[in-house]
Amino acid sequence: MSEDYDVHIIGGGLAGSEAAWQLARRGFKVRLSEMRGSGDTTPAHQTDGLAELVCSNSFRSDDAENNAVGLLHQEMRSLGSLVMAAAEIAKVPAGSALAVDRDLFSETVTKELENIGNIDIVRERIDEIPADVPVIIATGPLTATNLANNIMAKTGEDRLAFFDAIAPIVYHDSIDLDVAWYASRWDKGDGKDYINCPMDEAQYRAFHQALLDAEKTEFKEWEMNTPYFEGCMPIEVMAARGLDTLRFGPMKPVGLDNPKTGRWMHAVVQLRQDNKQGTLWNMVGFQTKMKHAAQVELFRTIPGLEKAEFARLGGLHRNTFIRSPILLDRQLRLKTAPNIRFAGQITGCEGYVESNAVGLMAGLMTAADLGGTRIEQPPSTTALGALLGHITGDAHADDYQPMNVNFGLFAPLEEKTHKKQRKAAITARARADLAEWIGRYKLAI
Repeated sequence: MSEDYDVHIIGGGLAGSEAAWQLARRGFKVRLSEMRGSGDTTPAHQTDGLAELVCSNSFRSDDAENNAVGLLHQEMRSLGSLVMAAAEIAKVPAGSALAVDRDLFSETVTKELENIGNIDIVRERIDEIPADVPVIIATGPLTATNLANNIMAKTGEDRLAFFDAIAPIVYHDSIDLDVAWYASRWDKGDGKDYINCPMDEAQYRAFHQALLDAEKTEFKEWEMNTPYFEGCMPIEVMAARGLDTLRFGPMKPVGLDNPKTGRWMHAVVQLRQDNKQGTLWNMVGFQTKMKHAAQVELFRTIPGLEKAEFARLGGLHRNTFIRSPILLDRQLRLKTAPNIRFAGQITGCEGYVESNAVGLMAGLMTAADLGGTRIEQPPSTTALGALLGHITGDAHADDYQPMNVNFGLFAPLEEKTHKKQRKAAITARARADLAEWIGRYKLAI
């Protein structure tokens, strides 16, 4: 083992940053390697900040009573999550969701990791997995080619990739609020969390056809057979599935009364606040692989966005993950090389919150190993336990695909419960079981 550090973490995204925090605050020395800032970058990142958010600025629902991801938020807070604390500092209005100013969020995480004292943040690209020290690989969906090849060699896998797409961001002062209006679906939030751009049937049909006809990014030869993740499907791919697919997805009008008519429109494009100042708004669900010029031309046909100026246009990037259910043990360790743990999206979880949760657990489990003890996974009745169980053995390996946390992953309730009380019963059980688990392993700091 190196005399300079106890653990080598590769990747300074959400999972790597959280794992480093959990280890450092328990007294262990960490080398955190991040290739951004060393002269290398990825197709999607724009800065060298740690925990940079490259797709949405939303951590999704913060409702711990009725939503599995909201419950996961609460569970991570109870374990002293750095990412959840930073999200609270950088929070922007988003109804019942937790959304952040992405620059302030990354700056907060970076500053905390720099100041904690026993984390050495090294701007370097790692091409081979170290063999003589505990390692956490948290390189996320954009793992560099050389390291991805090294991972494939270690795991015996021949393919680790699928595609993920990024949504555009619009400057607020370029949105026509004489046409668009502020409102959250079903009037949740404070009434100004989303901007809604209405479409009648003729406008929607024209927009749908234009999506199908727009010029798309061409695939490279090695990308041809890479599938999409269903939860981050490019809007034009959704459009190709049928005329009304978008109206039941990101453009659904239900719960949004147009103040000019008092009725629901045929379709609605929603924008969500992207920074604290409210100057940037992202197009919800509008991740795309259209070419930039085609995006500008088409999105300016949306009512209210005729003069839209874009801070960022949509893009396409490769995602990378391993077949965790057969490769990892219940401790997130590579079965063939137990000194190596995987964390974050590379394990096949999907979403910022899930990535961070797996990083948190990788940090806690590694800290236990270094301290000569062992932490079992949280119970499958909790959000953390349900997510980890799915990743490390409960999912079908042959068709393993990225998964967001959801109540379907939780252990079923033992007692019969009315449908309306089911979520409340699941969350009450989860809180009690996680509190017992935290107490058993003395994880509260």
